[in-house]
Amino acid sequence: MNATIGAIGFEGRWDYGAIGTVTNLAARHCGEAGPAEILVSRWVAGAVEDLASLEALEPLALTGFARPVSAFRALALKT
Repeated sequence: MNATIGAIGFEGRWDYGAIGTVTNLAARHCGEAGPAEILVSRWVAGAVEDLASLEALEPLALTGFARPVSAFRALALKT
């Protein structure tokens, strides 16, 4: 997945932001997470698997995605 990042807006009202499917996926995972819970995608899980203990969850049906998507719960940092 890719995101487009950079200056967004018009002269006199510029802001810096990120747009794309990956930002939508991150927002949907945040929306599904409970208090003090971190849910991540399979891409993030793969990137941090050596650093954090993760629990695979049932795929989530998320708004804006045609199929259920993988989700992992971050449990703790590995020592």
